[in-house]
Formats: sequence, C-alpha cells, structure tokens
Amino acid sequence: MISFECDYNNGAHPKVLENLVRYNDAKPTPYGFDEFSERAKDRIREAIGMPDAQIFFLTGGTQTNATTIDSMLYQYEGVICVGSGHINVHEAGAVEFTEHKIITIADTLGKMEARVLDKYLDDYMHDGNKDHAVHPGLVYITFPTELGTLYTARELDDIYQVCRRYDIPLYIDGARLGYGLMADGCDITLPYLARHCDVFYIGGTKIGALCGEAVVFTNRQAHKHFFSIQKQHGAVIAKGALIGLQFEALFTDDLYFKLSRHAIDMAMQMKQIFQEKGYEFWLDSPTNQQFVILPDAKVEELAAKMDFTHWGQAEGHRTICRFVTSWATTEDEINELKRLL
Repeated sequence: MISFECDYNNGAHPKVLENLVRYNDAKPTPYGFDEFSERAKDRIREAIGMPDAQIFFLTGGTQTNATTIDSMLYQYEGVICVGSGHINVHEAGAVEFTEHKIITIADTLGKMEARVLDKYLDDYMHDGNKDHAVHPGLVYITFPTELGTLYTARELDDIYQVCRRYDIPLYIDGARLGYGLMADGCDITLPYLARHCDVFYIGGTKIGALCGEAVVFTNRQAHKHFFSIQKQHGAVIAKGALIGLQFEALFTDDLYFKLSRHAIDMAMQMKQIFQEKGYEFWLDSPTNQQFVILPDAKVEELAAKMDFTHWGQAEGHRTICRFVTSWATTEDEINELKRLL
C-alpha cells in the first residue's frame, strides 16, 4: 500500500546505510564521544557558518524537545508556544511532564507573530501579580510550522528581536527543517536561521536517517551539564556513533538538502494533481505537507488503497486530509495517486 501518512515511515537513505556498514567494525568510543560524531559536528558547524557552535546528538524529536527545553528553564519557568505548536499538540505532554508549563498564544496559519508575542510579554512584565504566575523563560517555534507554513526572514528576525529585548532565548524545532529551507519561496538559509535563534535542532529522523536529531546551540551556551540532563531524559544511546555516522553522511555533498528538495518536488507535483482535479486546500503549504479537503466518500475510497492522515472535519460531509511526501517518495507513487483520484 502507498503511504502518504508521514515522512518518517521509511528506512534510511542508502548513503546513510553505507556509512553505518562501512564502520560497523570500528569499535568507536561510546555515548557519542567518537571521531565520526566529531566529524559530523564539524560539517554541521561549517554548514551553519559557526565554528564555535555546540552540538549534541539525541535519539528522537520528542526527547530532543523535552531535554532541550528542560535544560534551559528554571523550575518556575514555562515555554511560550502557539496553540498549534508541536510540543502543545503532538508530544503527549512531554514538556509538561518535566514540570514546565506550555504557555500558549494565538497563531496565524500556524505561525507565531512578533506583535502577539511582544504584547504577551509586555502584559506579563507590567502585571503586578506576575511573581505568582509561571515565568516565561523560553520561546518555541517550529520551522516549518505544524501546518506546513513558513516564516519569512523578516518574520523570524522580528520574533528574535522581541526575544532579545526581553532577554528570553528562542528555540526552533527543526524536525522538518530541510523541507522548510528547500521550499519554493523560502528566503531563510541555514546560516541565517542559526544566527536568528539561540538553539535549534536539525531533524534526521524525517529526512533520510534511521533516527536521530542534532541540537545546535548558537548564540547561547548549552547548560554545562547538558549531557547529564540528556541522559536523564533517556535521550542518550550507548552506541552514540550510530547517530553521528548518519549525520556525517547527511552533511556530505549536501545530501540533506538534496533529499529535502526531492520531497518538495514530489509535493508540488502532488499539489498540482489535486488542483487539476478541482479539490480545495485547507491552507496553502509550500512544504512537503499538503492539506486537502475531500468528500467523505472519496476519503473512504482512497483509504482502502493508501495511507494518509484524517486531520479534521470540514463542512458539507468533507474531511481535511493531510498528504505527506518525503525524501523517499517516488514518481510512481505520485502517478498512482493521480490514477486513483
């Protein structure tokens, strides 16, 4: 069965697997303190243009968010996030399990707006009872957003300037980072993103790796005991080279960006097919996630032959459906979707 359900139900790119096989007998130092992980970190530093960036490899996205956010907050602090943000809706309360409140503010098509963030922080700072409330200690956004939309360079800069004005770090969840950077019309580069936040992560799980994410601290230093915090969160594996070797492959010869662009090309072909068939889109996404409104009868027909996500109900016996492409999506799969529609 064809799957457009998500972008992490594939294996790994052959070059990633080749790297793992090539060094299978290397007996590297455990816990990520190995030469392969160091080489991968150097390649990421070169890609972002920051030779002093601190980089850690973690097991998966939820562990990465919970670990990083917990490491940056005091016990009485929370993290600001839009209501549709990933940590708020799709991580089973993992952040709040660490006893840090997620403070939600309104979004526009999945995006945080600098003016809304500024108003929240200004209201908080002028609240005479603020010491009785959860203190906002971190701002969290995703790139691209949970809805597949993108920030412009100006929008990201505006948010970061608000964060700097209130001396609050900005953390960017990059589970699908490559798919955002390589989308048509994106005016944010990886070095630009790195300069306009304090910490972000590069998603590997959804873009060509078996597993693993790379957390990158840029304009602020990581907690001096970040590794211990990471271990507490179950985000360390003894065979740490497993992740380092994958990122070494992904950041060789621009593989990460080539795989990301392939997914975008497939998504744009998919988008054109839905448009030609006259289907309505829930919103306009330039990334690998496409949200289409289909009649319930068509949803039932397609569901018998392919996997996709039922995102929500629409008016008139219709369903909002999410179709996702990935680095592994093929032309044949796109053509089969066209045939079935």
